[in-house]
Amino acid sequence: MQTLTTTQALAEFCARARQKPYVTVDTEFLRERTYYSKLCLIQLAFAGDEEDNAVLVDPLVDGLSLDPLYELFRDTNVVKVFHAARQDLEIFYVDAGVIPDPLFDTQVAAMVCGFGDQVGYETLVRKIAKQQLDKSSRFTDWSHRPLSEAQKTYALADVTHLREIYEYLAARLKKSNRQHWVAEELKTLTSPETYVTRPEDAWARIKTRSNSPRFLAIVRELATFREAYAQQRDVPRNRVIKDDALVELASTKPTNMAELGRSRLLLREARKGEIADGILKAIAAGVNCPKDKLPEPDRSRDKLQVNPALADLLRVLLKAKTESSGVASKLIAPASDLDALAAGLRDVDALTGWRREVFGADALKLCEGRIALAAKGNSVKVIEI
Repeated sequence: MQTLTTTQALAEFCARARQKPYVTVDTEFLRERTYYSKLCLIQLAFAGDEEDNAVLVDPLVDGLSLDPLYELFRDTNVVKVFHAARQDLEIFYVDAGVIPDPLFDTQVAAMVCGFGDQVGYETLVRKIAKQQLDKSSRFTDWSHRPLSEAQKTYALADVTHLREIYEYLAARLKKSNRQHWVAEELKTLTSPETYVTRPEDAWARIKTRSNSPRFLAIVRELATFREAYAQQRDVPRNRVIKDDALVELASTKPTNMAELGRSRLLLREARKGEIADGILKAIAAGVNCPKDKLPEPDRSRDKLQVNPALADLLRVLLKAKTESSGVASKLIAPASDLDALAAGLRDVDALTGWRREVFGADALKLCEGRIALAAKGNSVKVIEI
């Protein structure tokens, strides 16, 4: 098992990989103590049983440049294969502004091929490669050196079995003519915007019970401060202020250090110094925010007038389409989309792209009374009216 520790060795492997139709990629990283993921190991493999067709790359070695790997990622003649690529791609985009092209995500492809919603790598190894994974090294410290043989074996298996999984899923997609389905699903993964976190937008991820614009303005200012502070110092945002403490502060609105110190949920480190100063300034900014700058909560789906009978029929139709297509129902249309359709809304994902092809077109016909559903044995039949 080969571990590459020099730029020259990496360049030589990548040169060989660029002569192949695809390369499988995975990473091991740590993020418990940092805002940005700390890349600890890269695994690469391409087709063939030769031992040197699969390697580990140690990015922690002084002097090793990942430029040859990034050149491989930019080579559009080679498909870059990942499983559940989101966090891996974020690492490479943050480090070098690179998104592998073309990209193939086996988790996305497996969902389209009927393996269920967000299927795990271990499941695909078992069902497609007919192998079992040794999970004993899954939660080890990948930044510690030297890596054990067990760690290396575990890491390499993440790309060697991936070759067989990719070839199987790619063939199945081609046979069913669903390649464009996967391409649509990958648009989010391949968009740079997916990996850009703007502090001023961070508040939208925080769950609150109140939609008061003034309360949300304070949440927005606190979340903006927290995100910017965490990014600048490369610390996890929850090491600055946890979500529940942030919501508490937006409710209590302390104006000085003494009042801040009475917070039940705030971390001890945040009760003094620049974090405390930042919190008080953020709260003041939210309290004094002009009315025309207050955030507007999305109430577009509040109190929808859902037709319950139609919603039930849409669920029956979705179940029928799920069974006939072999695609997980949650991937085609979540319950919220069905209720929106039954309330007369049409701005839902279920009516776009491949989802419209599988379910959305008939869902519209059902809403408009142009088709009916009939039970036939254990299945549901669509009848044109």
